[in-house]
Amino acid sequence: MRLRIGPHVLPSPVVLAPMAGVTDRPFRVLCRSFGAGLAASEMITSDQRLWHTAKSRQRMNHEGEPEPRVVQLTGADPAALALAASANVALGAQIIDLNMGCPAKKVCGRACGSALLTDEPLVARILAAVVRAVEVPVTLKIRTGWDRAHRNGVRIASIAQDCGIAALAVHGRTRADLFEGTAEHDTVRAIKSRVRIPVFANGDIDTPEKARAVLDFTAADGVMIGRASHGAPWIFRAVNARLQGGIATPALLRHELRDIILRHLEALYSFYGEQSGVRVARKHLGWYCERLLGNPAEVRRELMEAADTATQFAHAVKHFDEWASQALAA
Repeated sequence: MRLRIGPHVLPSPVVLAPMAGVTDRPFRVLCRSFGAGLAASEMITSDQRLWHTAKSRQRMNHEGEPEPRVVQLTGADPAALALAASANVALGAQIIDLNMGCPAKKVCGRACGSALLTDEPLVARILAAVVRAVEVPVTLKIRTGWDRAHRNGVRIASIAQDCGIAALAVHGRTRADLFEGTAEHDTVRAIKSRVRIPVFANGDIDTPEKARAVLDFTAADGVMIGRASHGAPWIFRAVNARLQGGIATPALLRHELRDIILRHLEALYSFYGEQSGVRVARKHLGWYCERLLGNPAEVRRELMEAADTATQFAHAVKHFDEWASQALAA
């Protein structure tokens, strides 16, 4: 049976995690092209006074994006979140995702993100207010708790279901863990045994085999992939193949990977423009270099120090062409 969130039947149970500074529209579209079943926006503040900035406008831009379009909101005020959800639905959001999982200090310092897990009554008020405010499905992303002495993920999940949340993603770490150590999926397993809504397991899912093992252990409905997609958006293709048929897909050829990277750069330049485009592309090029080229210092320096998109793109063509040609010569 296909995984459903509200009226939306997902093409895949493997979804992209929303990540600030990463899951912009070009990256979401790229990951969807490789089989990500959903790709939520970077988190958008519920404070509409801040929506006039270029960064916020870009985060709310879904032109040409595959459906269903997911917008993630962050905030701590139920009324403000409800209004923000309504506004984003009017702009084309088809699923609203609420962030109660971000561990960043600047987010938790405003009592947002995973800091909300310390106030279960407030969680209930927020979820109920947003669900009432919109006619589209509302989903939730959480961590297992604030720290290891206060793992309340199971209670939060029950509250979410009672409030009408349509699906839940659970990162297998507490806020105190940040991204250190190893994600634990026992809490995800416990949550799935208590709720009827779809549950996505998140945290350290970086190979098709790990995805299969986590699903088998937790009985979750899907997996959410975050950092493993950095420099490897094609991971969704491999994970889907493993989950659907148990057979590994043939590896993409080097010239295919080169072409994917160059298309990604072109999409970034088009979306952000000259000045921001070259800057945003640096992080993605860094990840591609690390994963594919072994992060050679000279190549990385040229790509990172390029001052304009034309120079950066020319360096990328040169280095990834050379890398692709090495395979043909071997």
